[in-house]
Amino acid sequence: MTGTAKIEGGAAAPCPRRALLRRLFDTAVASAQPDRCIPPALPSPPRGRTIVVGAGKAAAAMALAVERHWRGPLEGLVITRHSHGAPCRRIGVREAGHPVPDAAGIAATREMFSVLDGVTEDDLVLCLLSGGGSALLAAPPSGVSLEDLQALSRALLRSGATIAQINRVRRHLSMAANGGLAERARPAKLVTLAISDVPGDDAAMIASGPTTSDGSTGHDALATLDALGIVPVPSVRYWLESEPRGAAAVQETAEFHLIASPQMALEAAAQAARDAGYPSLILGSAIEGEAREVATVHAGIALQAKRYGQPLAPPCILLSGGETSVTVCADGRGGRNSEFLLALLQALDGEAGIYALAADTDGIDGTGPHAGAAIGPDTPARARAQGISAAKALAENDSRTFFAAVGALVETGPTFTNVNDFRAILIDAAPGDRSPPE
Repeated sequence: MTGTAKIEGGAAAPCPRRALLRRLFDTAVASAQPDRCIPPALPSPPRGRTIVVGAGKAAAAMALAVERHWRGPLEGLVITRHSHGAPCRRIGVREAGHPVPDAAGIAATREMFSVLDGVTEDDLVLCLLSGGGSALLAAPPSGVSLEDLQALSRALLRSGATIAQINRVRRHLSMAANGGLAERARPAKLVTLAISDVPGDDAAMIASGPTTSDGSTGHDALATLDALGIVPVPSVRYWLESEPRGAAAVQETAEFHLIASPQMALEAAAQAARDAGYPSLILGSAIEGEAREVATVHAGIALQAKRYGQPLAPPCILLSGGETSVTVCADGRGGRNSEFLLALLQALDGEAGIYALAADTDGIDGTGPHAGAAIGPDTPARARAQGISAAKALAENDSRTFFAAVGALVETGPTFTNVNDFRAILIDAAPGDRSPPE
């Protein structure tokens, strides 16, 4: 989606409001680009070596930013998702599976461990973390196979679990998580630069905390699985029941710096909205829950604003972030943002003057090649013209197919950053009121 709406039976026509929503999304993504966030946060060079490690969808772009702005020798290795690599020359880049771990991730994590062998107290270990690191830092404990890990990952992803619940399990099934990487970095100085993709920006949640620990145990992970109704295979259950490794004690000299977050990205978008003449309100940067239920609440707020001027009088823009979840009940194609938008479309029921965009800032909604989608008051009519039903698509978890049919997908390709979901709802002024210039 690039701000252009196709009209059945005719040429494409510009849609200024959709274009504005897309511009706000692009602004949010740009605010979290590593080349912008990394340079001010770089530490001073050490007496010894500087070794860069890290994982996440933005890890390669973060490593490239370090290379561009670091004075002195560099070495190390980072792991990113397939197709998210960057042309680093001094820092190795490995690509692996996400959101389900694969053999490439296990091999790359072992290689990363070997990179940290022999570090000294004169060395600096610079760890670059971003969303996706939990799956990419694949180091299953003894007795747990890759197939066991993959099956559990798929079950978690389909269960409707929150990212906190998922990572509460993941951090006990990777020897790199829950402070595991910090243990490998001893006795070097450890500095972590993180781009947050988790509600609340909890350091122990970002990439499942490879350089931090939260004091949880394998029994906490089992309790989470029980609450989700997921029965782990015997090898996983045995490990979690008898996990010998408690939370790692991270060295006192370790530093953790949050360099980009959902709140920062929403604030950048809010300023861009105000610059375009639209008052804006951030509803929250850490919103969680079932995508369709969150959509129902957002629709209620948007309608309240349109009809009664609360919590903000139109014309205005409502913004929110966080990470919703989807309990998958069918075999359709989609992701949490397009599912949110499909449910929002139903709840708004064709209300005039309301436009919306929902997309993942990493450029990938779920596992599909789209970031999200956008809707307007004309979307229901366009769906009817295509002979498709929003209700049917929602029941089948098939939001991608629906939005592809009406030409409303937001497609960016990999953005090389990740500050979670972005949602924007534009509410026009009532007829006769003055709207901001387009």
